[in-house]
Amino acid sequence: MNGNAVFKFAVRVLHEAAIGALENVGMLVEEIDYLVPHQANIRIIDAAASRLGIDKKKIIVNLERYGNTSTASIPLALNDLYQSGKLKRGNNLMLVGFGAGLTWGANIIKWY
Repeated sequence: MNGNAVFKFAVRVLHEAAIGALENVGMLVEEIDYLVPHQANIRIIDAAASRLGIDKKKIIVNLERYGNTSTASIPLALNDLYQSGKLKRGNNLMLVGFGAGLTWGANIIKWY
């Protein structure tokens, strides 16, 4: 794999997927309480978050605890947020990821 090309691809598609999801539900990035990204690489997360203009305090990262856990990374990060007690009823969450086969996606959920 060409690491630099994958990095650029990942940052681009995470941003595009996030913006597309926001547009689909008629929300602005400022309305997101937490961004729960795929935990592949902190540089990818930081670059994509910077492009989105989301406050770093809203980004859930657990790479330092688990590393890249592939498909399980978003559910694990979401569970970490839940276990922390920070997740509250009515919070708007953006889940965004990319993975094998260079696939990607995002969704917006309201926590109940």
